[in-house]
Amino acid sequence: MNVLLVLALTVQQPQDTVVLKPVVVTATRVPVSADLVASAVTVLRGSDLVAQGVRTVAEALETVPGAHVAETGSFGGQTSLFMRGGESDYTKVLLDGVPLNQAGGAIDLAQLTTDNIDRIEIVRGPVSVLYGTDAVTGVVQVFTRTGQGAAHLGADLRGGTYGSTQGAVDITGGTTTIGYSARVSRFSSDGLYPYNNQYRNSVVSAGVRLAPDARTDATLTYRYGDDIYHFPTDGFGAPVDSNQRAAERGPLLSLNAHRALGQHFDARVTAGVKEARLFYNDEPDSPGEDGAFWSRDYVRRATTSALLNWHAPGGASVIGGIEYEDQRQRGTSEFSASFGTFPDSIRAHRNNTGYFTQAIIPAGRAAVTLGSRLDDNSQFGTHATYRAGAVYRLDQVRLRGSVGTGYKEPTFFENFARGFAKGNFKLKPERSLSWEVGVERGAIAVTYFNQRFRDLIEYSPTPVGPDSVNYFNVGAAIATGIETSVNKNVGDRVTVSLNYTYLHTRVEKSGSPSNPNGSFVPGKPLLRRPTHTLAPQVVATLGSRARVIVGARWIGKRDDVGAQRVTLRPYTRVNLAGEYALGSVVLSASMENTFNDQAQEINGFRPRGRVVMLGGRFTIEP
Repeated sequence: MNVLLVLALTVQQPQDTVVLKPVVVTATRVPVSADLVASAVTVLRGSDLVAQGVRTVAEALETVPGAHVAETGSFGGQTSLFMRGGESDYTKVLLDGVPLNQAGGAIDLAQLTTDNIDRIEIVRGPVSVLYGTDAVTGVVQVFTRTGQGAAHLGADLRGGTYGSTQGAVDITGGTTTIGYSARVSRFSSDGLYPYNNQYRNSVVSAGVRLAPDARTDATLTYRYGDDIYHFPTDGFGAPVDSNQRAAERGPLLSLNAHRALGQHFDARVTAGVKEARLFYNDEPDSPGEDGAFWSRDYVRRATTSALLNWHAPGGASVIGGIEYEDQRQRGTSEFSASFGTFPDSIRAHRNNTGYFTQAIIPAGRAAVTLGSRLDDNSQFGTHATYRAGAVYRLDQVRLRGSVGTGYKEPTFFENFARGFAKGNFKLKPERSLSWEVGVERGAIAVTYFNQRFRDLIEYSPTPVGPDSVNYFNVGAAIATGIETSVNKNVGDRVTVSLNYTYLHTRVEKSGSPSNPNGSFVPGKPLLRRPTHTLAPQVVATLGSRARVIVGARWIGKRDDVGAQRVTLRPYTRVNLAGEYALGSVVLSASMENTFNDQAQEINGFRPRGRVVMLGGRFTIEP
C-alpha cells in the first residue's frame, strides 16, 4: 500500500486511458463530439496499450473507472468484467459492431487480445436503447485498425516467466481510397501449476477500408481465434485434475458501410456474425477413477442493422434504425460412470428485432439527448427501453446527467436446459433503472451513479413451482457509487492520472434468503465487487527514444463464495513497462505484479505472480 500512496501522489495515467473530448461512436452509434454526450465515456488507444505490453482487452480495462476485472489466476483462466456493480453478463462487448457475448450476455474475456486494435471505447451506464440486450451497465467496443500510407511490415517476439512466449507478424498500409491491416499472433504459456496448465492462443485479424469517393466508405473486418486451455483446478480452485481442458475456435466477420445522401443525411448499414465451437474434455485421471465428461457446442450470433442519420451544423442530430439478430446454439454432452451413462443435448434458437431512435438537441450552452427502443423477441415478446440525458457547459465546468433503462435476456441454458437442471421457458428479462450525474473541469471528472436491478434470475438446486424448474425471476439489488478520474500533463514529457471508484452494492430480494452462502443474500453485498478501487499510472518520455510506464491497482475488500461466504482482503498489483527505439527496432520490457503479491483475486484460486516479458518489435518501412 505504501507503493500505491507514493504513486498516487507523484504519478499517474498515460495517453493510454483518456476521458474523451474529440469524437466518439459507441455512445450514439454515429460519430459525435464527446462534449455533447451525456454518458461517461473512456477511450483506450491501441498504440498506448502496445507500449504497456498489454496483451488482452481485459488487462486494458483494469484501470477504467467503474470497471473491475476478476480472473481465475492462470493465463487463459475464466476472466469476467463487472461494470458499475452489475453482473458479469451485464456489459455488451462488441468487435467492430459485432457482439462477442453469447446469448444471454455471458462472455469470457481471457481470449480477447489487443491484436490489431485501433482503440477501445467504453461507455458506462445503460445503453440498451441503442444496443438492446446485455447493455445493462455498459458497452465495450473494440475497433480494428485499418492502415494508411506506404506499407509497413512488422514482427514481434517476446518471452518470459511461466514459459511464456508471444510472437506476431503484421502489415499495414493504404491510400486515400483503400486502407488495410492484417496480423497473425500466437501466445503460449506453461501456466502457474506444475501440471496440466498449458495455454495457447492464436489469432488472425484483418481489416480493409474502402472509400471510393468522398461520400462513401465501407469497412470489412475478419478475426479468427483458436485457443486451448488446460486447467487442473476444480470449482473451488484446488488442483486435482491432470487432463481437464477446454478449447474454443471460430471466426468473426463484420461489414460496416456508410453513404452520405445529402448535406444533412447519411445512411449506415452493418452486418456481422460471430461463430464459436466450444470443446470440453475430462477423462479419468487414472484407470481406477470413476467418471468422465465431455461436451461439444456450436454457438452463433448474427446481426444486421440499417440506420438513417440526420445531422445539422452545431451538433444536432436524429437517428432512426432497425436491427435484427439471430441467435443459435446446438450441442451434445455426456457424463459416464460405472453407475450409468447420462447424455444430454441442446438445440436452441431465437431472434430479435429492435426499432430505435435517438435525438441530440444542442441549445446554447446545453444539449439534450432523448432515445427509445422497442425490441420484439421470439422468446419473451416485446420490451421497451429509454434513455434521456443533458449536458451544460458553465465556463470551464461541464455538467451532465442521464437516466435510462437496460435489460438482459436469459441464457439458452436458463431457458432450455433439460439435463441435471431444468430450464424455465417463461423467464422474463433481467431489468435495470439507472441514473447518474457528473461534473468535469479540465483534467478532473467526477460521476455519481445509482442503479437498481430487478427480476434477477436465480438458480435453485431443488426444482420449484408447478413446472419443477431450477431457474426463476426473483432477485433484486442496488449498486451505487462514485467514479473519479484525474488526468494531467506534467510538462511535455510526463502524463499523470489517477482513477478511483467507490462502489456500494446490496441484495434487496432473493428467492433463497435462508441460504447464508448463496449468491444472493438479502442485505449482503453482491459477490466479487470491491468497495474501493484505486488505479494510479504515469507515462514518462525519456529523450527521443525511450518511454517508461509505471502503474498500479489497489483493490479493496469484496465478498466471495466457496465452501462458505468469505470476505477477501485487499490486494495491490504494481506494473512496469518500457520501450527503447533503435532505428527500426523497438526493444520492450514489462513486469506485471512487480512485488509478487499473492493475495487471491477470486476465492480459492492462485493469482499470477511476477510476470516478466522481454522482447522487441522490428519494422520494415519504405
